[in-house]
Amino acid sequence: MLAMACASLLFACLIGSVPLSLLELKEATWNLINDQPRTLASSVLDLRLSRALSGFVTGATLALSGVLMQALLRNPLADPYVLGLSGGASVGALSTILFWGAGVMVDVAAFGGAISVACILFALAYRDLRGAGSSEGSAPLLLLTGVIVASGCGAIVTLLLSIAPDTSLRGMVFWMIGDLSNTQPRYVSWVILFCVGVWMMKNARAINIAAMHADNASTLGINIGRLRKTLFVCAALLTASAVSAAGSIGFVGLIIPHACRFALGPDHRLLIPVASIAGGSFLVFADALARTVMSPQQLPVGVITAMIGVPVFLVQLHQLRRSR
Repeated sequence: MLAMACASLLFACLIGSVPLSLLELKEATWNLINDQPRTLASSVLDLRLSRALSGFVTGATLALSGVLMQALLRNPLADPYVLGLSGGASVGALSTILFWGAGVMVDVAAFGGAISVACILFALAYRDLRGAGSSEGSAPLLLLTGVIVASGCGAIVTLLLSIAPDTSLRGMVFWMIGDLSNTQPRYVSWVILFCVGVWMMKNARAINIAAMHADNASTLGINIGRLRKTLFVCAALLTASAVSAAGSIGFVGLIIPHACRFALGPDHRLLIPVASIAGGSFLVFADALARTVMSPQQLPVGVITAMIGVPVFLVQLHQLRRSR
């Protein structure tokens, strides 16, 4: 898996409207490490590597959030956006683009919007999260609450798009589809990914029980209410981090956990690290294609992930149906 991650980063650095050879890549890397005068190759490498690293942490975050959501809701169709967090981020980001223009405030507003929706949802679904009743009854109620909140956010997003002038509309649409063209290195995203990943690995056994035997978790020494609330908070932080960085990039948090689960089984001790690396590598690869398919024009990376994700997910469903 580490080889896959390195290969995706190498691929992203080599290809583009100005392709680099392996020799040029080696020389450019040496110039950057030793802080020597910039050449064209080193400048191109600096831009591509920064974008590739942003794409990797975003993809890893989305995949890990998808794993959390599927364990929390015990629903194979759950993804990072199923509870409406991306809708809150969209409202915050699009409002900022419309009334104040682009800039770092867009990221801050997107993160704040996602966290605000998470707080509203947490308050509305607190009884379900604390473990009252059976898991079979609480998960659908939590999911339904998230769908209703997402619908409300969708109405606000539609209103913002309908009143937006043409000068702002293109940027707003690109943000909603998912785009890495303006991303910058985000250390907060790496910190959130690392902290949540460490916590999940420490509690992988409990997550296994919650995902497969939630109704009997208390008899096995698991505080299912506290675990659910922590899963929700971690998933909200991961989703807010990813959406604020790159917009609503679809399918990464849905197909990557399923693909890894199909290949390795449901054990979260393997699923957590593998899904994170696979999600990051997949998004880096997709973004490299988005930069080069119609070069010099760049496509939103969300378009590429959807074009790859739809047939892959259908194939997975077909194989699953045949195995039963």
